[in-house]
Amino acid sequence: MDLVELFNQTPFVEHLGIELTEAEDGYAEGRLPFSEEMRSNNFGSVAHGGATYALADTVGGAAAISLAGDVTPTVDMRIDYLAPATSDLTATAEVSRFGSSLAMVHVDIHNAEGERVASAQGTYKTGGQGEATPWKGDEAPWEGHEQAQADRSTNEPSE
Repeated sequence: MDLVELFNQTPFVEHLGIELTEAEDGYAEGRLPFSEEMRSNNFGSVAHGGATYALADTVGGAAAISLAGDVTPTVDMRIDYLAPATSDLTATAEVSRFGSSLAMVHVDIHNAEGERVASAQGTYKTGGQGEATPWKGDEAPWEGHEQAQADRSTNEPSE
């Protein structure tokens, strides 16, 4: 199973309808189709900010994991809502800094018309989890994690 498949089979991601479409080399893309269940109230047609945030966090986390080769729990995320989200959403994420303990990821979210509706900056934990972490089982379940971890150990950036 590759990283995209792993994310797309995550229960929360499946529940919201998020689809990760790409995740490699510190870059990720994903989409979230607009649905009635995403509306922020019963009368309008604007997506709840939490749906936009979940898309940003999911795609940002995938970008970080693509470099780490291991789980990267979210430490912090700041999001700016720039316009009402009233249609399908797409997100692109790029790691702007990858360190031995933290990664910084920038995420842009656009609507179906290509207008940027939100911009987010996420911080993800890239090391120090140890083996006894609740985020993973005994083995990493995606193909390529060994290579990402090997690349990381031979090219450790300084903090």
